[in-house]
Amino acid sequence: MAMSDAMTELRDRLIFALDVPDIHQAKNLVAELSDSVTFYKIGMELMMTGQYFELLDWLIGRDKKVFVDLKLFDVPATVAKAVKKLSKRGAYFTTIHGNQSMMEAAAAEKGNLKILAVTALTSLDQGDIDDMGFQCDIQELVVSRARRALTSGCDGIVASGLELEHIRNEVGEKLLIVTPGIRPVENRPTDDQKRVVSVEQAFERGANYIVVGRPIQNADHPKEAAELIQESIQSALGV
Repeated sequence: MAMSDAMTELRDRLIFALDVPDIHQAKNLVAELSDSVTFYKIGMELMMTGQYFELLDWLIGRDKKVFVDLKLFDVPATVAKAVKKLSKRGAYFTTIHGNQSMMEAAAAEKGNLKILAVTALTSLDQGDIDDMGFQCDIQELVVSRARRALTSGCDGIVASGLELEHIRNEVGEKLLIVTPGIRPVENRPTDDQKRVVSVEQAFERGANYIVVGRPIQNADHPKEAAELIQESIQSALGV
């Protein structure tokens, strides 16, 4: 039986990071997760397989939403051309990792594609920001980039759960916020993510979507792990 539109939209709040080395593993994992995941993020690892767009089309053909996470960064004209081509492929989200002129160029050619501006990677902490030469703390940097994304015509941003409340205080509900670095309390791996929150914390603080990868992929039973996260999302949203 098909899920209702409301339930499908709710389940879309979980975006699974499909970070695997080849398209065969990707398809097997999608099959294993079945209807526990309706939205997939595909990034640079799969791009290197040479079958990236084959997988994109395959996912869309199975009624999955797709987040193309390539963090586009180039001169504005090139970014605009890439976004225009990508908008015709049926992807739902893509990311821009650049300055205001890049974001404006992407927004001008987005069509039905939603543009997300990257604020600060969740693998970075204040020490990393200092080393990169920014004369501010992470919170100030993220909020500044959120403001620029809004004025540039972007649809949303990618931001850590630690800065969500500050972003919402600044831009209200005018931007979608996609939050990676999600680490469920019951399945919290030790890895390269530094600025992390739980599923419940992300939604309570204002996230619209969360991105989860390793806590699902590395679980003994990935589908069960995904379903537990879906239950946590429903609880956090009071459904």
